Amino acid sequence: MSASKEIKSGDVLLELDGIQMSFGRVCALDGISIKIKKGEIHSVIGPNGAGKTVMMNCISGLYNPQKGSIHYKGERINHLKPHDRAKLGIARTFQKVEVFGGMTVLDNIRLGRHIHYKSGILSGAVYLGKTAKEEMEHRKFIEEEIIDLLEIEHIRDKPVGMLPYGLQKRVELGRAIALEPELLILDEPLAGLNIEEVEDMARFILDINQEKRWKITCLLVEHDMGVVMDISDNVYVLNFGNMIVDGTPEAVQKNPVVIKAYLGEEDLYATRK
Repeated sequence: MSASKEIKSGDVLLELDGIQMSFGRVCALDGISIKIKKGEIHSVIGPNGAGKTVMMNCISGLYNPQKGSIHYKGERINHLKPHDRAKLGIARTFQKVEVFGGMTVLDNIRLGRHIHYKSGILSGAVYLGKTAKEEMEHRKFIEEEIIDLLEIEHIRDKPVGMLPYGLQKRVELGRAIALEPELLILDEPLAGLNIEEVEDMARFILDINQEKRWKITCLLVEHDMGVVMDISDNVYVLNFGNMIVDGTPEAVQKNPVVIKAYLGEEDLYATRK
């Protein structure tokens, strides 16, 4: 069931076609098909256990679906490992923050630039000439753009493991956008944040999507319906591994099938009275 507009093939950045993923007798994804349009924010919602994170794992390469195909910029990528997908321009954050606690904020973010380094082992060991120049260019990009965007200048030299959870979330986001992806997968970026931190994170997501310097297409998994409906161009609703609805935020939040999936028959009946 779909309320979304027809998307021209040239506008499609990512396409899932008939994705099937099972674990034993449990079907986590049952023939999922979606099209992610370039330059937009797409959100995936659904009850716990609906298959949202499994879907993100299939896209990023952590899982290999048993059936169906995944196309990125027109290229089938089912066979590619996560690091190869990163080279194509797919970055990701996780439900549980994945940072290197003993390293500084700056060093954590620098790790996201690794695919952009062109210097060889010998020149890197000597650290002269082109290698030093390249390192300075990457550092300038991180310090003047990413750290400034995420407003973390005051903690740039601090070990990430000593920072509050909300700031660790920013660091992980910074590392992901350091890769300069075209597609950024955000798996519950607002989980565990307070109201002020939620507002900040939502603003950062909008900035990297809308500002000319970034224009990153975002695929967001999130439970905060207020933020999802405010910032998304399109919303997909999963329930028990099935795509039950997709469309604009306005259409999705009024859809009785969505209300039923979240609230149940009795509450659905109550909303109609």
